[in-house]
Amino acid sequence: MTFAGHMMGKIRERLDFVKDPEIDSVSVLDLGMVEDVQMNSGEVVVKLLPTFIGCPALDIIRQRVESALLELDGIEQVTVKFIHDPPWTSDRITAKGREKLKEFGIAPPPKQMGPNGEWHVECPYCGSVYTTIENVFGPTACRSIFYCKQCKNPFEALKPISTWI
Repeated sequence: MTFAGHMMGKIRERLDFVKDPEIDSVSVLDLGMVEDVQMNSGEVVVKLLPTFIGCPALDIIRQRVESALLELDGIEQVTVKFIHDPPWTSDRITAKGREKLKEFGIAPPPKQMGPNGEWHVECPYCGSVYTTIENVFGPTACRSIFYCKQCKNPFEALKPISTWI
């Protein structure tokens, strides 16, 4: 393995430790926010896709990425750029990220929308599809409140965001 390949592997490892400030079980990698990483002579540029434009956590994410990567030997400068092309979609969340969301008590977004644009989510606690939306507005712009009619628990669900909605 080349030095550059080794460093890129180390950078990806460190990015896997950078958690979303609002969902601290899921990394920016598993949310699919990392679009590109470039390294040149000790300088690293990380291009991230925000999950929501205007997300209040972007400055915290920037600081966490910078801090995490500056801990690596050989990295002297880190620049984080938030880009909007391509747009982030919930399809970018990895399988590991979907599982980590469930562990946190948040239902991952559905992989497919219904024929009329409706979305159905499984309860992160019992796996039931017998759920109903209580409020489209959740504690953050990216989440809604649901209720499971099977286990009788309220829960949050990450909103589906796609280029085809």
